[in-house]
Order: sequence, then structure tokens, then C-alpha cells
Amino acid sequence: MATRKRYSKQFKLQAVELLEQSDKPAAEVARELGVMRNQLYKWQHELRDKGEDKAFRGPGRNAALDQRSEVADLKKRLAQLEEENAILKKAAAYFARELP
Repeated sequence: MATRKRYSKQFKLQAVELLEQSDKPAAEVARELGVMRNQLYKWQHELRDKGEDKAFRGPGRNAALDQRSEVADLKKRLAQLEEENAILKKAAAYFARELP
């Protein structure tokens, strides 16, 4: 089963703006953006009903958890790279002493 594609608030705002300002039919705009035509209409109605500030609030907690997980992974990777760097520095110093 395919995972759902998540679009940023900025993408949705630009898509609705393009839909409203373009002379092209909604189906063609949707095709160019790679989304379904009905999705464009849903975004348009949500923006009209809620206003720009409250529309497209996003996934909420899941995004924060994803970011925390990514930060933890990056910290682990940083520690690993720092350890490798220290080992390489020691090896370079050792081999520099051995050479005449």
C-alpha cells in the first residue's frame, strides 16, 4: 500500500493561488502539480472557510516526533563521525612520527 503524500502549507497555498489565477482548467493545474483535482478543490474550500492563518494546520504532534527522531539520529551520526575523526588524527600523528 502506498503511503500518503504530505504537502506543505506553502505548497497548498501556492496551488490554490495558481488554481484561482490561472486560465487553465482545474484538471490541468492538478496534473501539472501532481495532485488530484478534488484535492485542489478541498484545499480551496479549506482556505476559503478557515482563512490563511487557520487553514492547513498540518499533522501536529507527528511532525514534532519526526523532528525529534531525526535530531537524535543526527546526534548519533555526529558522535560517530567525531570518534572516527579523532582516530584518524591519532593515526596521522603516529605515522608522521614513524616516517624519517
